[in-house]
Amino acid sequence: MGRRRPDRGTDPLARTAGTRHAEFTALTRIADADGVPAAEDMLSDLVVGHEAVTKTAREVFTLADAANDQSSADLLTQRLQTHEKTAWMLRSMLG
Repeated sequence: MGRRRPDRGTDPLARTAGTRHAEFTALTRIADADGVPAAEDMLSDLVVGHEAVTKTAREVFTLADAANDQSSADLLTQRLQTHEKTAWMLRSMLG
């Protein structure tokens, strides 16, 4: 009995990973800066980026938890801690 081939339309793990910059840009929630921002604006942009990653990780955590996927939930917990801490440190630099 052979293995069933995953359906690329419905199985997210069966999809091919993007390889071009345009493919990644289309997926991001983080806006790209125009030109070279001032230092404080760079810090603000970093805070916004870390907060966006945190929001996405929380959304995915809900899915992992509902699927009883403990490994993914643990990985997401670690990422959440890192991004929340980094956003907090960057906010403290902004005053």
